[in-house]
Amino acid sequence: MANWDSVACAEQTLERPNIVLILADDLGYSDLGCFGSEIETPRLDHLADQGLRMTQLYNAARCCSTRASLLTGLYPHQAGVGAMSVDNHKPGYRGFLTNRAVCVASLLRETGYQTFMAGKWHLRGKGNQACTPTNHGFDEFFGHFKAYASYYRSDLFERLPAGRTKRQYQPEKFYATDAITDHALDFIEMSQQKKDPFFLYVAYNAPHFPLQAPREEIEKELATYSKGWDRIRTARLGKLKAQGLVPPNTVLSERGHVTAVPERNADSPYYDREIPAWDDLSAVRQEDLATRMATYAAMVRIMDANIGRLVDCLENQSCLDNTLIVFLSDNGACAEWDPFGFDNNPYPSNRLYRGDDLAKMGGPRTFHSYGTGWANACNSPFRLYKHYNHEGGISSPTIVHWPKGMARRGEVDRTPTHVIDLAPTFLELAKATYPNDSPHLHPLAGESLLDVWRGESKRSRTLFFEHEGNRAVRSGKWKLVWINYRKRWELYDIEVDRTESKDRGSEFPEIVAALEKLWLKWASENFVELQRVKQPASGMPKIYYW
Repeated sequence: MANWDSVACAEQTLERPNIVLILADDLGYSDLGCFGSEIETPRLDHLADQGLRMTQLYNAARCCSTRASLLTGLYPHQAGVGAMSVDNHKPGYRGFLTNRAVCVASLLRETGYQTFMAGKWHLRGKGNQACTPTNHGFDEFFGHFKAYASYYRSDLFERLPAGRTKRQYQPEKFYATDAITDHALDFIEMSQQKKDPFFLYVAYNAPHFPLQAPREEIEKELATYSKGWDRIRTARLGKLKAQGLVPPNTVLSERGHVTAVPERNADSPYYDREIPAWDDLSAVRQEDLATRMATYAAMVRIMDANIGRLVDCLENQSCLDNTLIVFLSDNGACAEWDPFGFDNNPYPSNRLYRGDDLAKMGGPRTFHSYGTGWANACNSPFRLYKHYNHEGGISSPTIVHWPKGMARRGEVDRTPTHVIDLAPTFLELAKATYPNDSPHLHPLAGESLLDVWRGESKRSRTLFFEHEGNRAVRSGKWKLVWINYRKRWELYDIEVDRTESKDRGSEFPEIVAALEKLWLKWASENFVELQRVKQPASGMPKIYYW
């Protein structure tokens, strides 16, 4: 470890590092240049070159569930956010952080850390006005409380505590990714007024739908995506192999057939049709889809540039060397709801854009997703997407950068870990104590990652997952996984088949039985309902964007 006593930050001596946690929203596993993408992400690539890429850090398959685990060190059901934001009046499904969980910001603040958040909270539930960042340990907050929000609507963003003045933007000049960064920079500068270290949580809503970006940025990517998702998938796999992120014998998962269900109904809202081959689509459909993906890619590039602004600020404040930066995504790429995406809010059917309409895509008065076909490409080479517990749903591209505290540079770590491990890691770095003796709080489910980051240990662990009836348990090389509408277990040897192509369940029924027993025990102890907890119709978000 680093000699913390000698670390200087803005001419101040600190014993503990600053911590900057950066979360992307719905970013696919292979959407960064340093994880195989054609999208240009030079600032994140540089952090990876000077730090560590973690290829098997798992998330909780969904925006709010991952956020609950990330900030508490608990499985999402323990924290009360096992599903989405509707309160089902079941302990694991309240839709907001309950009093059985404590936010890491609160514990860091108790040890003297300054605590700041900019971005998407998504842990307040429906109507729970008290569950805000500033009531969970953050000194300052700028952001929004929605599942998603227009990138052009400044009025959807709030500044807390009450009475704080948020930045003012000229009409047509507000863009959420830029504004989140603006306020994060304000917080970094604010932190330098004190000698205490700081914890900054930057939760971008990019690249979550609605797909919105400046037109000039969209046009930079149109030629790239006119090649289509099949060629993009093949190119990404080649780059992943060249970067040493997947074994040379890795093959792409099949093109999206695994999520097809007989019909759309109340019990299977996440249906999609077979993803067609790109070359089988009409030229008009290809142009529509290329524009959607070009918009998405522009959003990723803009986020990368803003992360560069954060890094530059840290360097200008002489803080970068002793600042731990952790970057990850909250879940896999978003396939909602059709191979061709959807248009308008909330979630109606897709329509074909052509001619002059294409030039409007991505603007302030538009609302689009990019659909299953592109999500399949963005999660290359894995199966499935957000919502599911297959690798495409729960694998986060993760970068760790800490010059003074971590000697590994440009390395890849394949240790299976989980977002529940980040809060315990931050607590160890802060020399903070988790209140394990509290009768009201759940004990930490996660483990510190410091030994992993130092390359000292390759621990064997058992990790558990559940979301919307989808289940999984990972133990050593084996992963048992269940899709809610298929209602049966699949078994994979992740060490040799991370694309989950060959179900080994019939060969090893004893392993299936043993892992199922472990999962059922975990579920019974962690407020997981064996029958899928449905979101009532009133839970469908109704948010106006223009």
